[in-house]
Amino acid sequence: MAGGDGRLSHELIPGEKGPQDSCGVFGVWAPGEEVARLTYFGLYALQHRGQEAAGIATSDGESILVYKDTGLVSQVFDDQALESLSGHLAVGHARYATAGGRAWHNAQPTLGPTATGTVALAHNGNLTNVHELLDIVSERSGTDLSGDLGKGSSTDTAVITHLLGTEPPSDGGLGDAAMAVLPLLRGAFSLVFMDEHTLYAARDPHGIRPLVLGRLPSGWAVASETAALDIVGATFVREVEPGELLAVDADGLRSSRFALADPKGCIFEYVYLARPDTTIAGRPVNSARTEMGRVLAREAPAEADLVIPTPDSGTPAAIGYAQASGLPFAQGLVKNAYVGRTFIQPTQTIRQLGIRLKLNPMREVIAGKRLVVVDDSIVRGNTQRALVRMLREAGAAEVHVRISSPPVKWPCYYGIDFATRAELIANGMSVEQIRDSLGADSLGYISVDGMVEATAIAPDRLCTACFTGAYPVPHEDASLTPVVSA
Repeated sequence: MAGGDGRLSHELIPGEKGPQDSCGVFGVWAPGEEVARLTYFGLYALQHRGQEAAGIATSDGESILVYKDTGLVSQVFDDQALESLSGHLAVGHARYATAGGRAWHNAQPTLGPTATGTVALAHNGNLTNVHELLDIVSERSGTDLSGDLGKGSSTDTAVITHLLGTEPPSDGGLGDAAMAVLPLLRGAFSLVFMDEHTLYAARDPHGIRPLVLGRLPSGWAVASETAALDIVGATFVREVEPGELLAVDADGLRSSRFALADPKGCIFEYVYLARPDTTIAGRPVNSARTEMGRVLAREAPAEADLVIPTPDSGTPAAIGYAQASGLPFAQGLVKNAYVGRTFIQPTQTIRQLGIRLKLNPMREVIAGKRLVVVDDSIVRGNTQRALVRMLREAGAAEVHVRISSPPVKWPCYYGIDFATRAELIANGMSVEQIRDSLGADSLGYISVDGMVEATAIAPDRLCTACFTGAYPVPHEDASLTPVVSA
């Protein structure tokens, strides 16, 4: 990934795609402020959550303008674009496609008419009952589709937007429409949306994807992560509660509840997805990752000389592993910070260099040493296989791979785009078989219990489905969710 924290460990090989979160969302209500620029910087802090498209919608109280395109936030927006987006409230989105294709018309925020005006909506997550919702759309509208859904968007976000737009008019406007539509949605959704006058934020009853509220000197902001609040100078107030709808306008901040809360936060946010400088459910992500490394050292010790991370996502856990094991920590790999997602594709000759495009070993550090190499997860295993080979070629005496999450065996239906189950290396292979496939001298994973313990969050408040197959929300295709947690 090419994100705010430089996470590249799953894309060290050209064309190799690791776990990706679906999106980052940001919203702001702040009269007198340049809300488009605040949103731009908020999205910049959330770039790691989606690098395929970006968009911002603003309102001046009379009309909504949307500017969006494919590419990174810094590629989509320039000064001229931001200056054209005037107003006092805005919503923004950085997208990675888990539902719908990668075409321009699937970029967000989506836009659609309502009974009282217009709605612009940004979504982080993934709905599990889209076919059921499309039946409702068909009953209401037939083939006369409005908004982005009628323009060819294939996202679940466009479905939500259409449902909001086709709710009957009421005195409560878009807020009443949201209270009617939100209980129909299943799966993971953190939504930031607005009409011409009011900013809204909503989070699914399980709170699977993060969403936080912050206070600005002249207003309010909502974002996928606290790091985005930090970058715009907003003070963290609290998390948006699972099952809660927030509304912000000239009358202040209002809260409504559309469902009872049953928290099942995504544990993979702590393992990999969120920025390390973010706090989720009161737990700093960096602290959780460092503790995962300490637990890993206790559960999977190694006779070695040195602990090195796979930059950058493996660094906190490697530090924790070194602390708990007493082994020295070193940066044995140097990452090229300027090689991320690029529109300039390498030639086949360069592509064959693979991992060397992004990492280079420090031979004087690792030559002759028995290494513990710490990474956050293994998906297909291609990256780790190439890394082990490169370290041996650089003179490492032994390579012991340690992973700060358990084997990934199940797909995610809540907004993380893993490989298919058939592509997951841990599906059908034992740890020893995986070790042999990677060419490592040993391989050790943290346990599910150890990983959960490191988050300091109660086990019954976390979703661990990608590791355990225990899904908190059934998928509409029951065959895809073999185990449903209580």
